[in-house]
Amino acid sequence: MAHAQTSTAFTAVAARKTFGNSLTAEQVRPSPSFVSSTTSSSTASATSKGKRDWPLPVRTYVQRCFAEENILPDVKLQEMEVKLKQVISKAVESGTLAVVDWDNLPLPQMMIREEHARAPSARLPSSAIPPSGVPTSTLHGANELNSKKRKSSETGPVDDASSRTPPWSQADSRNAFESRISYPDKRPRNEAGRENGSSKSFQILDGRKKRFEPTARGTSPVRPWRISTAQEPPPQEREGPIVGRCQELEKKYFRLTSAPNPDTVRPLPILEKTLDHLKRRWKQERNYSYICDQFKSLRQDLTVQRIKNGFTVNAYEIHARIALEKGDLSEYNQCQTQLRALYAQKLGGHPAEFMAYRILYFLHTSNRIDMNDVLADLTPTEKQDRAVKHALETRSALALGNYHRFFELYLDTPNMGAYLMDMFVTRERLAALSAICRAYKPDIKLRFVTEELGFESDDESARFICDNGAQHLLEERDDGVRLVTGKASTFFEPALKAASARPGTKLLA
Repeated sequence: MAHAQTSTAFTAVAARKTFGNSLTAEQVRPSPSFVSSTTSSSTASATSKGKRDWPLPVRTYVQRCFAEENILPDVKLQEMEVKLKQVISKAVESGTLAVVDWDNLPLPQMMIREEHARAPSARLPSSAIPPSGVPTSTLHGANELNSKKRKSSETGPVDDASSRTPPWSQADSRNAFESRISYPDKRPRNEAGRENGSSKSFQILDGRKKRFEPTARGTSPVRPWRISTAQEPPPQEREGPIVGRCQELEKKYFRLTSAPNPDTVRPLPILEKTLDHLKRRWKQERNYSYICDQFKSLRQDLTVQRIKNGFTVNAYEIHARIALEKGDLSEYNQCQTQLRALYAQKLGGHPAEFMAYRILYFLHTSNRIDMNDVLADLTPTEKQDRAVKHALETRSALALGNYHRFFELYLDTPNMGAYLMDMFVTRERLAALSAICRAYKPDIKLRFVTEELGFESDDESARFICDNGAQHLLEERDDGVRLVTGKASTFFEPALKAASARPGTKLLA
Protein backbone atom coordinates (compact mmCIF):
# COMPACT_ATOMS: atom_id res chain seq x y z
CA MET A 1 0.00 0.00 0.00
CA ALA A 2 2.85 2.33 0.83
CA HIS A 3 4.59 1.33 -2.36
CA ALA A 4 1.50 2.31 -4.40
CA GLN A 5 1.50 5.76 -2.82
CA THR A 6 5.12 6.52 -3.64
CA SER A 7 5.03 5.24 -7.27
CA THR A 8 3.74 7.55 -10.04
CA ALA A 9 1.76 6.75 -13.15
CA PHE A 10 4.26 8.48 -15.50
CA THR A 11 7.96 9.03 -15.95
CA ALA A 12 9.19 12.64 -16.01
CA VAL A 13 10.96 13.60 -19.25
CA ALA A 14 12.76 16.89 -19.90
CA ALA A 15 10.89 19.16 -22.31
CA ARG A 16 12.25 19.38 -25.84
CA LYS A 17 13.09 22.96 -26.79
CA THR A 18 13.77 22.59 -30.53
CA PHE A 19 12.27 20.65 -33.46
CA GLY A 20 15.60 19.43 -34.79
CA ASN A 21 19.23 19.08 -33.96
CA SER A 22 21.00 22.45 -34.26
CA LEU A 23 24.50 22.49 -35.68
CA THR A 24 27.27 23.17 -33.24
CA ALA A 25 30.26 25.32 -33.94
CA GLU A 26 32.47 22.22 -34.22
CA GLN A 27 30.13 20.75 -36.86
CA VAL A 28 30.01 23.98 -38.87
CA ARG A 29 33.71 24.82 -38.81
CA PRO A 30 35.36 23.16 -41.83
CA SER A 31 38.59 21.31 -41.76
CA PRO A 32 41.73 22.89 -43.21
CA SER A 33 41.63 20.41 -46.03
CA PHE A 34 38.31 21.87 -47.23
CA VAL A 35 39.81 25.35 -47.51
CA SER A 36 42.58 24.10 -49.71
CA SER A 37 40.22 21.94 -51.78
CA THR A 38 37.87 24.91 -52.31
CA THR A 39 40.52 27.14 -53.76
CA SER A 40 42.08 24.37 -55.79
CA SER A 41 38.81 23.11 -57.31
CA SER A 42 37.62 26.62 -58.25
CA THR A 43 40.73 27.20 -60.32
CA ALA A 44 41.44 23.79 -61.76
CA SER A 45 41.98 25.17 -65.21
CA ALA A 46 44.49 27.73 -63.91
CA THR A 47 46.52 25.21 -61.89
CA SER A 48 46.47 22.40 -64.43
CA LYS A 49 50.01 23.29 -65.51
CA GLY A 50 51.36 23.57 -61.95
CA LYS A 51 50.56 24.31 -58.34
CA ARG A 52 49.05 27.77 -57.86
CA ASP A 53 50.37 30.12 -55.23
CA TRP A 54 47.27 31.92 -53.97
CA PRO A 55 47.69 35.49 -52.74
CA LEU A 56 47.50 36.05 -49.03
CA PRO A 57 44.30 38.18 -49.22
CA VAL A 58 42.50 35.31 -50.97
CA ARG A 59 43.52 32.79 -48.32
CA THR A 60 42.53 35.20 -45.58
CA TYR A 61 39.16 35.72 -47.28
CA VAL A 62 38.51 31.96 -47.37
CA GLN A 63 39.41 31.62 -43.70
CA ARG A 64 37.03 34.42 -42.80
CA CYS A 65 34.24 32.65 -44.69
CA PHE A 66 34.46 29.62 -42.37
CA ALA A 67 35.14 31.51 -39.16
CA GLU A 68 32.73 30.69 -36.34
CA GLU A 69 31.57 34.28 -35.89
CA ASN A 70 30.70 34.59 -39.60
CA ILE A 71 28.52 31.46 -39.85
CA LEU A 72 24.88 32.32 -40.55
CA PRO A 73 22.23 29.84 -39.38
CA ASP A 74 19.89 30.61 -42.30
CA VAL A 75 22.53 29.86 -44.97
CA LYS A 76 23.44 26.26 -45.69
CA LEU A 77 27.08 25.28 -45.62
CA GLN A 78 26.92 23.59 -49.03
CA GLU A 79 25.31 26.67 -50.58
CA MET A 80 28.00 28.90 -49.11
CA GLU A 81 30.75 26.64 -50.50
CA VAL A 82 29.29 26.82 -54.01
CA LYS A 83 29.05 30.61 -53.81
CA LEU A 84 32.67 30.88 -52.61
CA LYS A 85 33.87 28.80 -55.56
CA GLN A 86 31.94 31.01 -57.95
CA VAL A 87 33.47 34.21 -56.52
CA ILE A 88 37.05 32.93 -56.73
CA SER A 89 36.56 31.37 -60.18
CA LYS A 90 35.10 34.59 -61.56
CA ALA A 91 38.07 36.58 -60.27
CA VAL A 92 40.55 34.13 -61.82
CA GLU A 93 38.78 34.05 -65.20
CA SER A 94 38.50 37.84 -65.43
CA GLY A 95 42.11 38.36 -64.34
CA THR A 96 41.09 40.52 -61.38
CA LEU A 97 42.39 38.23 -58.64
CA ALA A 98 44.94 40.81 -57.59
CA VAL A 99 42.60 43.77 -58.19
CA VAL A 100 39.64 42.75 -56.01
CA ASP A 101 39.64 44.20 -52.50
CA TRP A 102 39.29 40.89 -50.67
CA ASP A 103 39.40 42.57 -47.26
CA ASN A 104 36.20 44.55 -47.98
CA LEU A 105 34.47 42.07 -50.31
CA PRO A 106 31.26 40.71 -48.71
CA LEU A 107 31.37 37.09 -47.62
CA PRO A 108 29.48 34.49 -49.70
CA GLN A 109 26.91 33.96 -46.96
CA MET A 110 26.12 37.67 -46.97
CA MET A 111 25.67 37.58 -50.77
CA ILE A 112 23.34 34.59 -50.44
CA ARG A 113 21.28 36.31 -47.76
CA GLU A 114 20.91 39.36 -49.97
CA GLU A 115 19.86 37.18 -52.94
CA HIS A 116 17.23 35.53 -50.75
CA ALA A 117 15.99 38.94 -49.68
CA ARG A 118 15.56 40.02 -53.31
CA ALA A 119 13.73 36.80 -54.19
CA PRO A 120 9.89 36.82 -54.32
CA SER A 121 9.81 34.61 -51.23
CA ALA A 122 11.05 37.55 -49.19
CA ARG A 123 7.67 39.22 -49.62
CA LEU A 124 5.79 36.40 -47.84
CA PRO A 125 4.65 36.87 -44.24
CA SER A 126 7.07 35.84 -41.55
CA SER A 127 4.73 33.03 -40.55
CA ALA A 128 5.48 31.31 -43.87
CA ILE A 129 9.27 31.35 -43.25
CA PRO A 130 10.51 28.53 -40.97
CA PRO A 131 12.52 29.64 -37.93
CA SER A 132 16.27 29.28 -37.99
CA GLY A 133 17.55 25.86 -37.03
CA VAL A 134 14.27 24.08 -37.82
CA PRO A 135 14.34 21.59 -40.74
CA THR A 136 11.86 22.18 -43.51
CA SER A 137 10.58 18.62 -43.40
CA THR A 138 9.56 19.03 -39.74
CA LEU A 139 7.25 21.92 -40.52
CA HIS A 140 5.85 20.50 -43.75
CA GLY A 141 2.69 19.25 -42.19
CA ALA A 142 2.20 22.37 -40.12
CA ASN A 143 2.63 24.57 -43.19
CA GLU A 144 -0.13 22.71 -45.00
CA LEU A 145 -2.50 23.40 -42.14
CA ASN A 146 -1.45 27.03 -41.93
CA SER A 147 -1.92 27.47 -45.67
CA LYS A 148 -5.50 26.26 -45.41
CA LYS A 149 -6.15 28.68 -42.58
CA ARG A 150 -4.58 31.54 -44.48
CA LYS A 151 -6.71 30.82 -47.54
CA SER A 152 -9.91 31.13 -45.55
CA SER A 153 -8.84 34.42 -43.96
CA GLU A 154 -7.19 36.03 -46.96
CA THR A 155 -9.71 35.33 -49.69
CA GLY A 156 -12.64 36.87 -47.83
CA PRO A 157 -15.05 36.51 -44.90
CA VAL A 158 -15.83 32.97 -43.76
CA ASP A 159 -19.31 31.72 -44.47
CA ASP A 160 -19.29 29.20 -41.65
CA ALA A 161 -20.80 30.92 -38.65
CA SER A 162 -19.36 28.34 -36.24
CA SER A 163 -15.81 29.49 -37.01
CA ARG A 164 -16.65 32.94 -35.59
CA THR A 165 -18.85 31.75 -32.72
CA PRO A 166 -17.15 31.14 -29.35
CA PRO A 167 -17.41 27.61 -27.93
CA TRP A 168 -19.60 28.68 -25.01
CA SER A 169 -22.05 30.24 -27.45
CA GLN A 170 -22.20 27.02 -29.47
CA ALA A 171 -22.90 24.93 -26.40
CA ASP A 172 -26.01 26.91 -25.55
CA SER A 173 -28.68 25.90 -28.09
CA ARG A 174 -31.08 28.52 -26.76
CA ASN A 175 -28.83 31.33 -28.09
CA ALA A 176 -28.41 29.83 -31.57
CA PHE A 177 -30.97 32.11 -33.19
CA GLU A 178 -29.59 35.12 -31.32
CA SER A 179 -26.10 34.36 -32.62
CA ARG A 180 -27.31 34.12 -36.21
CA ILE A 181 -28.94 37.55 -36.18
CA SER A 182 -26.00 39.32 -34.53
CA TYR A 183 -24.12 41.97 -36.48
CA PRO A 184 -20.61 40.74 -37.16
CA ASP A 185 -17.80 43.07 -38.16
CA LYS A 186 -17.90 43.30 -41.97
CA ARG A 187 -14.39 44.69 -42.26
CA PRO A 188 -11.72 42.34 -43.55
CA ARG A 189 -10.00 40.42 -40.81
CA ASN A 190 -6.60 41.73 -41.79
CA GLU A 191 -7.75 45.34 -41.28
CA ALA A 192 -9.36 44.56 -37.97
CA GLY A 193 -6.30 42.70 -36.77
CA ARG A 194 -4.00 45.45 -37.86
CA GLU A 195 -6.14 48.09 -36.10
CA ASN A 196 -6.34 46.14 -32.86
CA GLY A 197 -2.65 45.24 -32.95
CA SER A 198 -3.49 41.54 -32.43
CA SER A 199 -1.65 40.25 -35.52
CA LYS A 200 2.12 40.50 -35.44
CA SER A 201 2.51 39.00 -38.90
CA PHE A 202 1.12 42.11 -40.57
CA GLN A 203 3.42 44.34 -38.57
CA ILE A 204 6.42 42.24 -39.57
CA LEU A 205 5.26 42.26 -43.20
CA ASP A 206 4.99 46.05 -43.20
CA GLY A 207 8.47 46.37 -41.77
CA ARG A 208 9.82 43.97 -44.37
CA LYS A 209 8.22 45.98 -47.19
CA LYS A 210 9.70 49.22 -45.92
CA ARG A 211 13.13 47.63 -45.71
CA PHE A 212 13.04 46.61 -49.38
CA GLU A 213 11.57 49.84 -50.71
CA PRO A 214 13.84 51.76 -53.14
CA THR A 215 15.84 54.69 -51.95
CA ALA A 216 14.67 58.30 -52.21
CA ARG A 217 16.19 58.67 -55.65
CA GLY A 218 14.85 55.36 -56.86
CA THR A 219 18.26 53.79 -57.41
CA SER A 220 19.70 50.74 -55.74
CA PRO A 221 22.94 51.14 -53.82
CA VAL A 222 26.16 50.33 -55.60
CA ARG A 223 27.62 47.01 -54.53
CA PRO A 224 31.29 47.18 -53.51
CA TRP A 225 32.15 43.92 -55.25
CA ARG A 226 31.03 45.23 -58.66
CA ILE A 227 34.51 46.33 -59.66
CA SER A 228 35.07 47.78 -63.12
CA THR A 229 37.73 45.97 -65.08
CA ALA A 230 40.84 47.67 -66.38
CA GLN A 231 39.70 47.14 -69.99
CA GLU A 232 36.73 49.51 -69.58
CA PRO A 233 37.79 53.07 -70.51
CA PRO A 234 36.93 55.81 -68.01
CA PRO A 235 33.92 58.00 -68.86
CA GLN A 236 36.01 61.12 -69.40
CA GLU A 237 37.86 59.43 -72.28
CA ARG A 238 34.62 58.62 -74.12
CA GLU A 239 33.09 62.07 -73.74
CA GLY A 240 33.96 65.36 -75.37
CA PRO A 241 34.66 66.34 -78.98
CA ILE A 242 37.27 64.63 -81.09
CA VAL A 243 39.97 66.20 -83.23
CA GLY A 244 40.16 64.85 -86.78
CA ARG A 245 43.32 63.66 -88.46
CA CYS A 246 42.14 63.08 -92.02
CA GLN A 247 43.93 65.18 -94.67
CA GLU A 248 41.70 64.49 -97.68
CA LEU A 249 39.69 67.32 -99.21
CA GLU A 250 36.85 65.15 -100.54
CA LYS A 251 35.03 62.51 -98.56
CA LYS A 252 31.72 60.76 -99.17
CA TYR A 253 28.94 61.14 -96.64
CA PHE A 254 28.14 58.12 -94.49
CA ARG A 255 25.60 58.09 -91.68
CA LEU A 256 27.33 57.36 -88.39
CA THR A 257 26.28 54.17 -86.61
CA SER A 258 29.03 54.24 -83.98
CA ALA A 259 31.52 56.62 -82.40
CA PRO A 260 33.40 58.64 -85.06
CA ASN A 261 36.94 57.64 -85.91
CA PRO A 262 39.40 60.58 -85.79
CA ASP A 263 41.29 59.07 -88.74
CA THR A 264 38.25 59.65 -90.98
CA VAL A 265 37.36 63.14 -89.68
CA ARG A 266 38.93 66.26 -91.23
CA PRO A 267 40.16 69.01 -88.90
CA LEU A 268 39.17 72.65 -89.29
CA PRO A 269 42.10 73.74 -91.53
CA ILE A 270 41.32 70.95 -93.99
CA LEU A 271 37.60 71.77 -93.89
CA GLU A 272 38.33 75.37 -94.84
CA LYS A 273 40.25 74.18 -97.89
CA THR A 274 37.42 71.74 -98.67
CA LEU A 275 34.85 74.56 -98.72
CA ASP A 276 36.88 76.58 -101.21
CA HIS A 277 37.32 73.47 -103.34
CA LEU A 278 33.57 72.75 -103.34
CA LYS A 279 32.69 76.33 -104.35
CA ARG A 280 34.99 76.07 -107.36
CA ARG A 281 33.55 72.68 -108.35
CA TRP A 282 29.99 74.04 -108.11
CA LYS A 283 30.73 76.98 -110.38
CA GLN A 284 32.42 74.74 -112.94
CA GLU A 285 30.28 71.59 -112.99
CA ARG A 286 26.93 72.44 -111.31
CA ASN A 287 26.63 68.79 -110.21
CA TYR A 288 24.17 69.08 -107.32
CA SER A 289 24.16 65.41 -106.23
CA TYR A 290 27.94 65.49 -105.79
CA ILE A 291 27.97 68.90 -104.10
CA CYS A 292 25.15 67.98 -101.71
CA ASP A 293 26.92 64.78 -100.65
CA GLN A 294 30.18 66.65 -100.04
CA PHE A 295 28.48 69.40 -98.05
CA LYS A 296 26.69 66.86 -95.84
CA SER A 297 30.04 65.21 -95.16
CA LEU A 298 31.55 68.61 -94.32
CA ARG A 299 28.67 69.41 -91.96
CA GLN A 300 29.08 66.03 -90.26
CA ASP A 301 32.76 66.65 -89.58
CA LEU A 302 31.88 70.03 -88.07
CA THR A 303 29.23 68.44 -85.85
CA VAL A 304 31.33 65.58 -84.43
CA GLN A 305 34.11 68.02 -83.59
CA ARG A 306 31.62 70.52 -82.13
CA ILE A 307 33.01 73.36 -84.21
CA LYS A 308 30.72 76.39 -83.99
CA ASN A 309 32.21 79.60 -85.37
CA GLY A 310 31.97 81.92 -88.35
CA PHE A 311 33.22 79.22 -90.69
CA THR A 312 30.38 76.91 -89.59
CA VAL A 313 27.82 79.63 -90.33
CA ASN A 314 29.35 80.26 -93.76
CA ALA A 315 29.29 76.56 -94.67
CA TYR A 316 25.62 76.17 -93.72
CA GLU A 317 24.61 79.37 -95.56
CA ILE A 318 26.31 78.28 -98.79
CA HIS A 319 24.68 74.85 -98.66
CA ALA A 320 21.27 76.40 -97.96
CA ARG A 321 21.57 78.75 -100.97
CA ILE A 322 22.57 75.90 -103.27
CA ALA A 323 19.65 73.81 -102.00
CA LEU A 324 17.27 76.71 -102.66
CA GLU A 325 18.59 77.12 -106.17
CA LYS A 326 17.93 73.43 -106.91
CA GLY A 327 14.58 73.36 -105.05
CA ASP A 328 15.76 70.86 -102.40
CA LEU A 329 13.63 71.96 -99.46
CA SER A 330 14.70 69.01 -97.30
CA GLU A 331 18.34 70.04 -97.18
CA TYR A 332 17.35 73.70 -96.97
CA ASN A 333 15.26 73.06 -93.86
CA GLN A 334 18.13 71.20 -92.18
CA CYS A 335 20.49 74.08 -92.84
CA GLN A 336 17.89 76.66 -91.77
CA THR A 337 17.36 74.87 -88.45
CA GLN A 338 21.07 74.83 -87.67
CA LEU A 339 21.47 78.44 -88.77
CA ARG A 340 18.82 79.60 -86.31
CA ALA A 341 20.83 78.08 -83.44
CA LEU A 342 24.08 79.54 -84.76
CA TYR A 343 22.59 83.00 -85.23
CA ALA A 344 21.40 82.93 -81.61
CA GLN A 345 25.05 82.62 -80.55
CA LYS A 346 25.97 85.80 -82.45
CA LEU A 347 28.54 84.08 -84.66
CA GLY A 348 28.07 86.35 -87.66
CA GLY A 349 26.60 85.46 -91.04
CA HIS A 350 23.48 86.92 -92.69
CA PRO A 351 20.59 86.41 -90.28
CA ALA A 352 18.32 89.01 -91.95
CA GLU A 353 18.64 87.32 -95.35
CA PHE A 354 17.64 83.93 -93.99
CA MET A 355 14.87 85.47 -91.89
CA ALA A 356 13.33 86.69 -95.14
CA TYR A 357 13.71 83.20 -96.64
CA ARG A 358 11.96 81.78 -93.59
CA ILE A 359 8.98 84.11 -94.00
CA LEU A 360 8.65 83.24 -97.69
CA TYR A 361 8.91 79.54 -96.88
CA PHE A 362 6.02 79.82 -94.44
CA LEU A 363 4.03 81.56 -97.16
CA HIS A 364 4.70 78.59 -99.40
CA THR A 365 3.62 76.05 -96.78
CA SER A 366 0.80 78.24 -95.38
CA ASN A 367 2.13 77.66 -91.87
CA ARG A 368 0.18 80.23 -89.89
CA ILE A 369 1.42 79.19 -86.44
CA ASP A 370 5.12 79.48 -87.21
CA MET A 371 4.45 82.63 -89.21
CA ASN A 372 2.93 84.28 -86.14
CA ASP A 373 5.93 83.24 -84.05
CA VAL A 374 8.31 84.81 -86.56
CA LEU A 375 6.34 88.06 -86.69
CA ALA A 376 6.33 88.24 -82.89
CA ASP A 377 10.10 87.74 -82.68
CA LEU A 378 11.04 90.33 -85.28
CA THR A 379 12.92 93.35 -83.95
CA PRO A 380 12.54 96.89 -85.33
CA THR A 381 16.05 96.65 -86.79
CA GLU A 382 15.21 93.45 -88.68
CA LYS A 383 12.01 94.95 -90.06
CA GLN A 384 14.05 97.72 -91.70
CA ASP A 385 16.19 95.25 -93.64
CA ARG A 386 15.36 95.24 -97.36
CA ALA A 387 14.91 91.46 -97.65
CA VAL A 388 12.77 91.19 -94.49
CA LYS A 389 10.71 94.21 -95.50
CA HIS A 390 10.05 92.65 -98.94
CA ALA A 391 8.95 89.36 -97.33
CA LEU A 392 6.57 91.17 -94.96
CA GLU A 393 5.03 93.14 -97.83
CA THR A 394 4.55 89.91 -99.76
CA ARG A 395 2.73 88.39 -96.85
CA SER A 396 0.52 91.47 -96.53
CA ALA A 397 -0.35 91.39 -100.25
CA LEU A 398 -1.42 87.74 -100.04
CA ALA A 399 -3.43 88.35 -96.88
CA LEU A 400 -5.32 91.20 -98.58
CA GLY A 401 -5.76 89.38 -101.87
CA ASN A 402 -3.87 92.14 -103.69
CA TYR A 403 -2.49 90.09 -106.59
CA HIS A 404 -1.35 93.21 -108.44
CA ARG A 405 1.01 94.16 -105.58
CA PHE A 406 2.07 90.55 -105.11
CA PHE A 407 3.36 90.17 -108.67
CA GLU A 408 5.14 93.51 -108.48
CA LEU A 409 7.02 92.18 -105.46
CA TYR A 410 7.59 88.90 -107.26
CA LEU A 411 9.44 90.65 -110.08
CA ASP A 412 11.61 92.59 -107.60
CA THR A 413 12.70 89.92 -105.09
CA PRO A 414 16.09 90.49 -103.40
CA ASN A 415 18.75 87.83 -102.90
CA MET A 416 17.51 84.31 -103.66
CA GLY A 417 13.92 84.77 -102.46
CA ALA A 418 12.63 84.34 -106.02
CA TYR A 419 13.47 80.62 -105.83
CA LEU A 420 11.08 80.29 -102.88
CA MET A 421 8.36 82.40 -104.54
CA ASP A 422 8.59 80.24 -107.67
CA MET A 423 7.32 77.35 -105.57
CA PHE A 424 3.91 78.96 -104.97
CA VAL A 425 3.58 81.50 -107.79
CA THR A 426 1.51 79.07 -109.91
CA ARG A 427 -1.02 78.78 -107.10
CA GLU A 428 -1.29 82.57 -106.83
CA ARG A 429 -1.58 83.02 -110.61
CA LEU A 430 -4.55 80.66 -110.69
CA ALA A 431 -6.18 82.58 -107.83
CA ALA A 432 -5.57 85.90 -109.60
CA LEU A 433 -6.81 84.59 -112.95
CA SER A 434 -9.99 83.31 -111.31
CA ALA A 435 -10.57 86.74 -109.76
CA ILE A 436 -9.96 88.48 -113.12
CA CYS A 437 -12.51 86.28 -114.89
CA ARG A 438 -15.14 87.18 -112.28
CA ALA A 439 -14.36 90.90 -112.40
CA TYR A 440 -13.84 91.67 -116.11
CA LYS A 441 -16.64 90.96 -118.64
CA PRO A 442 -17.00 89.95 -121.40
CA ASP A 443 -13.33 89.73 -122.40
CA ILE A 444 -9.90 91.25 -121.85
CA LYS A 445 -6.68 91.51 -123.79
CA LEU A 446 -4.08 88.80 -123.28
CA ARG A 447 -1.52 91.53 -122.78
CA PHE A 448 -3.37 92.64 -119.64
CA VAL A 449 -3.07 89.12 -118.23
CA THR A 450 0.65 89.07 -119.04
CA GLU A 451 1.30 92.30 -117.18
CA GLU A 452 -0.91 91.55 -114.18
CA LEU A 453 0.34 88.01 -113.55
CA GLY A 454 4.04 88.75 -113.97
CA PHE A 455 4.66 86.86 -117.21
CA GLU A 456 7.60 87.84 -119.40
CA SER A 457 5.69 87.61 -122.70
CA ASP A 458 2.26 86.96 -124.18
CA ASP A 459 3.38 83.56 -125.38
CA GLU A 460 4.20 82.54 -121.82
CA SER A 461 0.82 83.68 -120.49
CA ALA A 462 -1.02 81.94 -123.35
CA ARG A 463 0.90 78.75 -122.63
CA PHE A 464 -0.11 78.98 -118.96
CA ILE A 465 -3.80 79.31 -119.89
CA CYS A 466 -3.59 76.39 -122.32
CA ASP A 467 -1.82 74.19 -119.77
CA ASN A 468 -4.83 74.58 -117.49
CA GLY A 469 -7.27 73.50 -120.24
CA ALA A 470 -8.62 76.95 -121.16
CA GLN A 471 -7.38 77.18 -124.76
CA HIS A 472 -10.97 77.54 -125.98
CA LEU A 473 -11.19 80.84 -124.06
CA LEU A 474 -8.51 82.47 -126.26
CA GLU A 475 -9.80 84.18 -129.42
CA GLU A 476 -7.81 85.87 -132.19
CA ARG A 477 -9.22 89.32 -133.08
CA ASP A 478 -8.19 92.41 -134.96
CA ASP A 479 -6.70 94.10 -131.91
CA GLY A 480 -4.87 90.93 -130.82
CA VAL A 481 -5.57 87.83 -128.75
CA ARG A 482 -8.27 88.21 -126.14
CA LEU A 483 -9.39 86.07 -123.21
CA VAL A 484 -13.15 85.52 -123.14
CA THR A 485 -13.86 85.94 -119.46
CA GLY A 486 -17.66 85.77 -119.90
CA LYS A 487 -17.36 82.08 -120.77
CA ALA A 488 -14.75 81.38 -118.10
CA SER A 489 -16.80 82.25 -115.00
CA THR A 490 -15.51 79.69 -112.47
CA PHE A 491 -13.51 77.64 -114.97
CA PHE A 492 -10.21 77.99 -113.10
CA GLU A 493 -11.67 77.11 -109.68
CA PRO A 494 -10.98 73.32 -109.97
CA ALA A 495 -7.37 73.96 -110.96
CA LEU A 496 -7.00 76.33 -108.03
CA LYS A 497 -8.41 73.76 -105.61
CA ALA A 498 -6.07 71.10 -107.00
CA ALA A 499 -3.07 73.39 -106.51
CA SER A 500 -4.22 74.30 -103.00
CA ALA A 501 -4.77 70.65 -102.06
CA ARG A 502 -1.12 69.72 -102.62
CA PRO A 503 0.84 69.23 -99.37
CA GLY A 504 2.19 72.54 -98.11
CA THR A 505 0.62 74.62 -100.90
CA LYS A 506 -2.67 75.81 -99.42
CA LEU A 507 -3.76 79.40 -99.90
CA LEU A 508 -2.77 81.71 -97.10
CA ALA A 509 -5.92 83.81 -97.32
